[in-house]
Formats: sequence, C-alpha cells, structure tokens
Amino acid sequence: MTTILAKAGIAALIALGSMSAMISTASAAPLGGVVHEVRYDHHRARVCSPVVAVRKARAHGMRHAHVAEIAPRRVIVEGRGRYGRDRIVFANVPGCPVIRR
Repeated sequence: MTTILAKAGIAALIALGSMSAMISTASAAPLGGVVHEVRYDHHRARVCSPVVAVRKARAHGMRHAHVAEIAPRRVIVEGRGRYGRDRIVFANVPGCPVIRR
C-alpha cells in the first residue's frame, strides 16, 4: 500500500512540476501582439497616366507616339498616323477616354 501512495505522490510532484513549466512558457509570449491587416483594395490612379495614354494611342494606330502636353483636364499625344502627323486628345481621368482624334 505504501508503494502505491509513494508512486501517486511522485506522479503528483511530476504533474505539478510540468504544470509550472507550461505556465512559464505560456506567459513568455507577449499579450499585446501587433495585428497586421492585409488590404487588397488597391487604389486606382485619379488621372490618366502618360504611359497608358501612349499605349492607347498606339492601339489606335499611331506610330512614334509621345506625350506632347499634360493639362489638368487633358493629355495630348502626338505621333504619325496614316496620313502624316496626327494628334489624339485624352481626358485626364482614369481609363483615358478619347476626347478628340
């Protein structure tokens, strides 16, 4: 009977020792962890990019297209069309819609 009580006492001491080790490792982590929020809503540009305007002008058939002027309301792209020098005017808003060709 004494061996059973001795074994139970040793098991209780081991359990208490392991319990204190678990508590110390759990408290080692910081409580106020930093939460990083990942955002996937990329904001579009509010104006017509010169690169996009030149790409659209080339898609319209203009060769040697380059930006001639950027104004608050329009982006002017000049180059060579089918019959010589040509100019396309884009609105200075996202998507670069064509105002005048």
